[in-house]
Amino acid sequence: MILDFYRSTVGKKIIMALTGAALLGFVVGHMAGNLKMFGGVGADGVHKMDHYAEFLRTMGSDLFGRETLLWVARAGLLVCVGLHILMAFQLSLINSKARPVGYKSQEYQSSTLASRGMMFGGIILLSFIVFHILHFTTGDLHFRGFEYGKVYSNVWNGFQSPSVVAFYILAMAALSFHTFHGAWSLFQTLGVDGPKLNPIIRGVALVLAILLFFGFVSVPIATSMQILSAPIG
Repeated sequence: MILDFYRSTVGKKIIMALTGAALLGFVVGHMAGNLKMFGGVGADGVHKMDHYAEFLRTMGSDLFGRETLLWVARAGLLVCVGLHILMAFQLSLINSKARPVGYKSQEYQSSTLASRGMMFGGIILLSFIVFHILHFTTGDLHFRGFEYGKVYSNVWNGFQSPSVVAFYILAMAALSFHTFHGAWSLFQTLGVDGPKLNPIIRGVALVLAILLFFGFVSVPIATSMQILSAPIG
């Protein structure tokens, strides 16, 4: 029964919608966490961003050990990313087989820029995820004095490269387009839509996409322009 659900087009769309919802929840939380960069320094002389990062590493440590829940969360997110990409690829193949002959002229009036760019944006986001992990999680592509546990310092130093800042801004633009179309499609897939609801859902999706873009890019821009102060020590 589960296998039949997975093989069906409806099942694939639901899996894609649910993994997308999980990833969207993470993205919103991650953006809120990133804004800790603007929190300044605590009474103990440690950046509040570093306190937040330490909280993530130690949550549940009494029961499961240090960083265990953090790595479980990371693994769960990677599974969601993998399933989301797989469902997108399989649905794309199904759509291609359903229309073996391409249209002589494509009609774009009823589609949005976000929907037309989903595949291209997805490739940018996948590249960004790989780079982001190697840049700020493992430090392999940091190249500017990466120190484990010193998140504020790593972020500040990492965004002193204009090319890195430009790539982050491009990726966040792709994320915003992806979020707008994805959040809009999520409710349609789950059957929550209608003439009265659609304008509201579309408006909420647009506002969310805009907030995510400006929330995320504020950190690399403020850091590269040195609006945020240099690390202590």
